[in-house]
Amino acid sequence: MEQMQTTKRKKYIQRAALVVLLLAGVNIAASYLHGRWDLTAEKRYTLTPSTKQLLRGLDSTVTIEVFLKGDYPASFRQLAQSTQEMLDEFREYGKQHIQFAFVSPGQGMTDSARMAFQGELVAQGIMPFNLKVQQEANEGYAEKMIFPGALLHYKGKTMGINLLKSQGGQNPMETMTNSEALLEYQFANAIYKLQQKEKPLVGYMLGNGETLGAEIYDALNTLQNNYLLDTLTLQSTAYIPKDFDVLLFARPSERFSDADKLKIDQYVMNGGKILWFLDVLNASMDSLQLHNEFIAFDQGLNLEDLLFRYGVRINQDLVQDLQCDIVPLVVGHVGNQPQIQPVPFPYFPLLVPTGAHPIVKNLDMVLSRFTSSIDTIKSENVHKTILLTTSRNSRTVKTPVQINWDVVKARPNPREFRQSFIPTAVLMEGSFTSLFRNRLDQAAQNEILRLSGQPYKAVADTSNKMIVVSDGEVIANAVSRKNGPLQMGVNEFNQEFVFANKEFFLNCLEYLTNTTSIMESRNKELTLRLLDAEKVKQEKTKWQAICFLLPIGIVLLFAMIFQFVRQRKFGK
Repeated sequence: MEQMQTTKRKKYIQRAALVVLLLAGVNIAASYLHGRWDLTAEKRYTLTPSTKQLLRGLDSTVTIEVFLKGDYPASFRQLAQSTQEMLDEFREYGKQHIQFAFVSPGQGMTDSARMAFQGELVAQGIMPFNLKVQQEANEGYAEKMIFPGALLHYKGKTMGINLLKSQGGQNPMETMTNSEALLEYQFANAIYKLQQKEKPLVGYMLGNGETLGAEIYDALNTLQNNYLLDTLTLQSTAYIPKDFDVLLFARPSERFSDADKLKIDQYVMNGGKILWFLDVLNASMDSLQLHNEFIAFDQGLNLEDLLFRYGVRINQDLVQDLQCDIVPLVVGHVGNQPQIQPVPFPYFPLLVPTGAHPIVKNLDMVLSRFTSSIDTIKSENVHKTILLTTSRNSRTVKTPVQINWDVVKARPNPREFRQSFIPTAVLMEGSFTSLFRNRLDQAAQNEILRLSGQPYKAVADTSNKMIVVSDGEVIANAVSRKNGPLQMGVNEFNQEFVFANKEFFLNCLEYLTNTTSIMESRNKELTLRLLDAEKVKQEKTKWQAICFLLPIGIVLLFAMIFQFVRQRKFGK
């Protein structure tokens, strides 16, 4: 008998040891071999192939500081959780080269040190956000400045990114959802830029009335922070060097000669990319403020034939839109004090992104002023993609247009705004044809070869890209008398909202200069699955009863079954 108990004891010990060894083996194997299965319909937790390749190719550690630690509302905590999940996924492919931590900016610092640190964050492009925090009971709300962003450090270089999108036209829930959808792109694009040994060279074109004044300060500062920037006067150079990755034409106001257009044309034929921000009419807010009215007419840029050959036409008109920005207007006087009220101005349309192209995917509205419509022209081997349009309720006004304050004072008639989604920004991709095809004699072609070292080309050898925007003020910034130049996309008289002008500007540049497919990750879309508020209200009591009684009922049912089985087994 004692021998049998000893044998059983040995078997139990052997089984326990086997179970322990099996569990240890499973854990050791899991530390080396493990995988994930993304069951979400939109593949929320699946990285794009380009991001995976980028992370696997890291040769040094990327350290990430995320400034989303603190007592924040639920929406910001959700953004922090999504950020951590995304960075965990990054670490799956980057291994030890991805290190991150969540910190509270300025915690434990003196007031002066905290202010200096916050200034450094702003200098890195991380914009502050005023968060309303509820105080103790019956004490109302207080404002708290937070910095929903991250700093990435790699080989002595640092880059800041904003994790919260601009909120110019979306409700807060949509803003948070789109911010989560862009997390992969934000981090992957920052790592890609930190890895670049040499930044792309952007040429800011001069010589045709372009400005370098305060109204373009934010655009120039954005270029200097993200690219190599140089100016180029078109008339003082015999040809445009191929060293420039992109040319930027920002609000030219003077006529382009045929010689100017020939230089631009051959730059395009040799693979050069161009970003146009054009005002074909002389309409501006300054004219309206100085004279109370003005007539908008053609500036005579003489670019119609060049753009037409490439595939677009900017029309001689202005668009009006019921979805528009505001301007201050004196509506009366109280004593000697004028009463100023913000009113909508139809000539300041808020442009909406269209389609699923990476440049405008998950993009907020873009602020514009005195915008013209664009037509696309059928051309061989060139594909056009509409990037920005007006809203569903808009119209065009042909030139010459008399613009005065009466447009603001009169209430617009919705029946007159029957046009929908008028194009205002177009991307062209393909093999462009030269404007001067069959127009230059052999002597002129030889002169081009002598000056540039490149033969004249009637057709581009390779596929190229070009973006045309029919409003130069998209990248202009307001200048405040108190604070100086503001961020592009901000109305001086309504600084509560920041529209997506800078994001659109940067996306255009990145699409034209980026040789990888990092921008594919911008196409990620997260579905916002909300409960039906009306249905929740109607069925509230039913679901409360189900959630309360069903668990109790299940427990009682199992108790009854257990008791019944026990009585049947031991009742005899």
